[in-house]
Amino acid sequence: MRKALAALLLVSLFVFPFFSEMFVLLFATEILIFSIFALSFNLLFGCTGLLSFGHAAFFGIGGYTAVLLAYHTHMGFIPILLLSAVAAFFSACIIGFFCVRRDEIYFAMLTLGFGMMVFTVVHQWRSLTGGSDGLSGFSLPELSLLFAKVSISPPKTFYFLTLFFFLATLLFLKRLLDSPFGLIIRSIRENPERSAFIGVNVSFYRWVSFVIAGTLAGVAGVLFVFYDRMASPSMVHWTMSARPVLMSILGGARSFLGPVIGAVVFYILEYIVTQFTENWMIFLGCILVPIVIFFPDGILGSLEKWIAKRRGRK
Repeated sequence: MRKALAALLLVSLFVFPFFSEMFVLLFATEILIFSIFALSFNLLFGCTGLLSFGHAAFFGIGGYTAVLLAYHTHMGFIPILLLSAVAAFFSACIIGFFCVRRDEIYFAMLTLGFGMMVFTVVHQWRSLTGGSDGLSGFSLPELSLLFAKVSISPPKTFYFLTLFFFLATLLFLKRLLDSPFGLIIRSIRENPERSAFIGVNVSFYRWVSFVIAGTLAGVAGVLFVFYDRMASPSMVHWTMSARPVLMSILGGARSFLGPVIGAVVFYILEYIVTQFTENWMIFLGCILVPIVIFFPDGILGSLEKWIAKRRGRK
């Protein structure tokens, strides 16, 4: 049953752009980008047990690197994506080295501090980043496919490009979490002291998880700036870091696809509320709070528990 539903959903994702309106296509593209962002965050939070309030730093570093390369070079999309991911990777290596040595609230505060440092650099270094105005007006790089070059400017093309990276992220994380590495980081999440007692280098595995999550966030940042046609300081602000937190909790941090469901629900709620008021954050909060209170395992997590109970009764 699960495989049939997964196949149906996959076919729908590939088919619906040919029949949907432009707004729906753009809306779906943004959801896919932030699903990658939320999945990268949940590798830390839901799988390793680390709550980061500075995850947007890597989202922004990847995005700004991509825009600067698009401005000053004639590289194609793939080289820009790889170099931007490398920038996010090394940033995560350095920041993670200092953060993973602390637990719980201390880790969260360290990530918040580093995140705000990155935001300050982006906001103040006007000659490089454009300051509060951000960077825009750049040409989108072309995607080289074997013997042809494809423009990523058409919304339908960019949707399929984003869908490819979304599915690649799902496949990569699924394989990673099903591997011995995935078992180890989940054991660290449940009981870091016992994991250390049996010989696990807790700091090292947390650091590796942090680096992988930061690199994936950088990839999401690259897709976002080419989707939005702009890189702005809001990308690295702590409020942007709050988005994947909400998405993971909303969908279910302990469920593999929870962040994806959370991203879908978050964007649908945001769209509906903004139709009635400009103060959408207040009303969105009023909607999200009871969901989190009454569904502590998230929407997908609660649904999975309910299905498990039904099967148990039968």
